Amino acid sequence: MHKLANSGRHKTPARTRNRTRNRNGRRQAVTAERVRFALALAAGKGTGAVTRLLRIGGGTSLPGAVARRIDPLVLRKITAASSARTAVILGSNGKTTTCRMLAALTKAAGISVAQNRAGSNLIQGVTSLAIREASLRRPIDAQLMLLEVDEAAVRRVAPEVAPEMILVTNIFRDQLDRFGELYSVARGLEAAIEALPAQASAVLNGDDPLVASFAPDAAARRVYYGLRTESAGTDVPEHAADTIRCVRCQHDLTFHRVYVSHLGDYECPRCGSKRPDLDIAVTEVYASPDGGAIVTAETPVGIVQINVPLPGLHNVYNAAAALAGAFALGALEPATVHNALAGLRPAFGRLEEIKANGRLAVLSFVKNPTSYNTTLRMILQRPGRKHVLAAHSNTPVDGEDFAWLWDVDIEELVPDLASLVVSGTRAEEVAMRMKYAGAGVADMRVIPGRQAALDAALARIPPDEPLYILAGYTPMREFRRIMQRRGWVPPFWAE
Repeated sequence: MHKLANSGRHKTPARTRNRTRNRNGRRQAVTAERVRFALALAAGKGTGAVTRLLRIGGGTSLPGAVARRIDPLVLRKITAASSARTAVILGSNGKTTTCRMLAALTKAAGISVAQNRAGSNLIQGVTSLAIREASLRRPIDAQLMLLEVDEAAVRRVAPEVAPEMILVTNIFRDQLDRFGELYSVARGLEAAIEALPAQASAVLNGDDPLVASFAPDAAARRVYYGLRTESAGTDVPEHAADTIRCVRCQHDLTFHRVYVSHLGDYECPRCGSKRPDLDIAVTEVYASPDGGAIVTAETPVGIVQINVPLPGLHNVYNAAAALAGAFALGALEPATVHNALAGLRPAFGRLEEIKANGRLAVLSFVKNPTSYNTTLRMILQRPGRKHVLAAHSNTPVDGEDFAWLWDVDIEELVPDLASLVVSGTRAEEVAMRMKYAGAGVADMRVIPGRQAALDAALARIPPDEPLYILAGYTPMREFRRIMQRRGWVPPFWAE
C-alpha cells in the first residue's frame, strides 16, 4: 500500500480524457463559429455604412457578399435565431410591386415588416437585408421578413431562410440564356414548393397554367388567386403568349377569358385539365379617378374592395397576389384593406415619372415580351405624340439573346412616334427592330452612350410633351444613376 500510495497521482481513464478532449474541442468549435458570425455581421454592417456614406450604393447587396465570404452560414444563423416569419415572392414579372403591396397590407393589419425593398433579390441581397435588421444582441425585430427572390436564386435562398410562405406571380420567357426555357424555371420553383412543410403555404397564380400545376403532391397548403370578371380582358391570348398548351398533355388550351398574355380562364379539351377554383378571385375592375383601379375581390374572409393606385391590369394581378399572400399569412383584414395601398407609388423604373430639367421623363423597365407589350399599351393609352428613348444592353443580368424583341408589338407604337433615340450596347439591333416595325430611319438617332442618348432625347421633345424611356435592367439603372447625379431622383435604395 505504501508503495502504491507514493507511486504517483491517480491516472484519469482514457475514456474520460477523450470526453474532456471532445468537450473542449466542441467548445472551441462553437467559440470559433461565434467569432466568425460576429466578424461577418460586423463586416457586413460596416460595408453597408461605408457604401452609403460614400454614396456608391445603398448597401443592398455588397454587405451580404462580404459577410458570406467570412461566414457562409450567416444568413441561416440570423433567420434561425429570429422569430420573424418569412415569406418569399417569386416569378418573372411583378415581384417588386407585389412585395410592396403585400408589405402595405400586412402593415395595415399591424404587422411590422422587413423587406428588400430596392429589389436586390439574389442571395447576397437577401443576406444584406438580414444583416441590416439583426445584431449580436438581438434577432430581427420585424414580425415578417418579406423577400423578393430571383427565380434562379431560390434554390440557394429557400433552404437558408425556411419560408413559411412562397408566392409565385407568373412565369414568362425571360433571359433564356440565363434561366433556360419555361420548364427549366418551373422545375426550380416547383422544387422550392415541394420542400415546404405542411404548416407552410404555397400561393399560386391560378390563371397561369404552368404555375397552377406546381407540386400537386406538396405537403403545404395551396392558395390560388386570379381574375374572374367580364369587365376586363379579351377572348384570345396575345400572339406573344407563352403557356398556351396543356401542361399535362400538350394539347392546345381553350381560353374562356384572357387578361394578360396567357393569364386567364383556361381548359384543356383533351384531358379536362382546367384552371383551379380560386380562393382569391377579382370579380370587378373599374377605373379610378387617379388613373388606377377600384378592385372587388371574393376572399375566404368575405368580399373586399381595394383601391389600386397604379395603372394597368398587370397591377390588378399584383394586387390579387398581395391579397392572397396576406390571407395565407393570416393578415387579410377586411376593415383595413380598402385604403391600404393609398400611399403606394410605382417602384423605381416602373412607369416612374421624373422631372428632368424642365421636361418630364417616364422611365420604364422592360425585360421580356410580356412586360414590354404591357408597358407599350399603358403608354399608348396616354394622350399625345410619343417621344421614345429605347435602350438595351447584353450584360449577364440583361441576357445576350434579344430575339424576343421580335415578339414585342412595336408596330403598334410606330404610328404615334414623334421622335426616337436608341441606345445601349445593343443599339444597332434595337434600331433594326424599330426599322422593320416601320420607324423612319431618317428620324431615328442611334447613340450607344447612355448619357449622350438621354441628353439627345430630352433635347428633341417640346416642354409640354413627355419622354418615354424603355430600358432593360442595366440601362435603366444607368439612366437612373445619371438622373441621381443631376438631382432629378433620389437613390433607388432611399425610396
